[in-house]
Amino acid sequence: MTDDNESIQYVPPLTVSLSHSSSLCSRSPSPTHIRIKSSSLWPLLLLLILVNMANSLYILPLNRVVEMRLCREHYARYDPSLLQPDGSVPEKMCKVDEVQKQLAWLQGIMETTFVVCDFVVTIPFSFIAERFGVRVVIWLNLIPRISMSAWALVVGNYYHTLPTKAIIAGPFLAILGGECVFSSTIFTLTSALAREYVERASYFSYISSISYVVAFIGPSLASFTMSQNLWLPFWLSISLLVVAAPTIKMLPETKRRPSAPTTPTTTADHVAEAGPLLGKPSPSPSRYYNAFETGPGGFRSISHAARKLGRLIAGRKNFQVLLVSFFLTALASSDTKLLVQYISKRYEWTFAEAGYMLSAKALVNVTLLTVVVPRVIRASMSSRTVRGSEIWLNYLGAEASIAISVVGVLCVAVSYRFWMLMAALIIYALGSALPVFTMSLVKSPLIALVDSDIQDFSIVMLTKTLGSLVGAPLMAILWVQGIKSGGAGLGLPYFMSGSIYLAAALVVTRLKF
Repeated sequence: MTDDNESIQYVPPLTVSLSHSSSLCSRSPSPTHIRIKSSSLWPLLLLLILVNMANSLYILPLNRVVEMRLCREHYARYDPSLLQPDGSVPEKMCKVDEVQKQLAWLQGIMETTFVVCDFVVTIPFSFIAERFGVRVVIWLNLIPRISMSAWALVVGNYYHTLPTKAIIAGPFLAILGGECVFSSTIFTLTSALAREYVERASYFSYISSISYVVAFIGPSLASFTMSQNLWLPFWLSISLLVVAAPTIKMLPETKRRPSAPTTPTTTADHVAEAGPLLGKPSPSPSRYYNAFETGPGGFRSISHAARKLGRLIAGRKNFQVLLVSFFLTALASSDTKLLVQYISKRYEWTFAEAGYMLSAKALVNVTLLTVVVPRVIRASMSSRTVRGSEIWLNYLGAEASIAISVVGVLCVAVSYRFWMLMAALIIYALGSALPVFTMSLVKSPLIALVDSDIQDFSIVMLTKTLGSLVGAPLMAILWVQGIKSGGAGLGLPYFMSGSIYLAAALVVTRLKF
């Protein structure tokens, strides 16, 4: 990291900023930048910890809440004598195919709904970021996260009033922003804080490792707390998100002023730029943000932005290749959403027991991304003698990570013993360094244009979200078919995932150096 007394050029972290840098320069003065101390990375890391931990505490018990409702309905219909006096059923009895298939469908629908809503609002939210600043966007992003935990509490407890399918209503609040908006903001801010390649790659590694540290602690914490009380993880999740709200205030502000100053100015909290980065330029400051107008004007702005997105991708063959690989790897990694259900069903474990297994997998991720990858990168770059060798390092790192993922996911698919699954998850976890190398490639001279990282990261996050959008229903369908088949058929989603990872590896080989 840079010293606290040092500063770097700051790039405003719009969630989606699609105008080509050359067209921006041709229509307005050079944008004003604010210089930020590297200490600004710490509020970002703290926010990431709080949000990811809250999400981890939500996901695992949600499976049990939905399963509990479905299980109660199943036995009430077919064998009421097995119901306990309070109407509940022991979790071990809920691993029957009928209950697990319904659970897979509901979880698939919820995941797809969340991703669709997130994807649809990403571009409109970029206008909000431009006018009101990124803090507002992240604050809005907390609303659906808090509401989904609260809704799980309501649906889980009011089973006499609300049907089980009411749980599907929760993800619709992603209309206020989801993972695409949040992640693109995090990656762009992280990139802005780095001075050069080694530091940027290390920062990406730190960001990824934070996620995996939480992935290590989160499932164990969720498993422990839900063992004490099923509703406790949801209350903890809500509390962490409430604490995260004031943390956002410590992030650098990016709100645009309605008019650009004639000479560049800098302040502690704001960055002013001439004209919007997204949408058509307006002749007067009061009309800069015609995306907020009612009527056809706003739609024309979004259409204009979409056309600029296409122009930014067109003609950049390497960028197109990398986007295809991002789509495929996001599609393949959708199998991780099923992992806790897969472990619980295949080995007839409780969700709390499966949560501890996920923590063991995350421990490998943490070690890889906090120790191994940064040291390999620094050792390789300190001894480089050939210009552009960092591109080769990223390329080889990406290919190796994908190859390891192929082997790991196929081992998960064929694991019918506990020790086999443990070994398979360790192998699979070794491929988790992939985002470090692929995100660094986006910023490298092989891909990036001058000052295009904001736009490129936004397009990457949209592409990854699109991959998740396709992957969520696909994996749910394959999982249901796997349950019907039974035995080795339970690994069907992971066999498909391995095939998709292999396709991604072949796509990456088409990069031109």
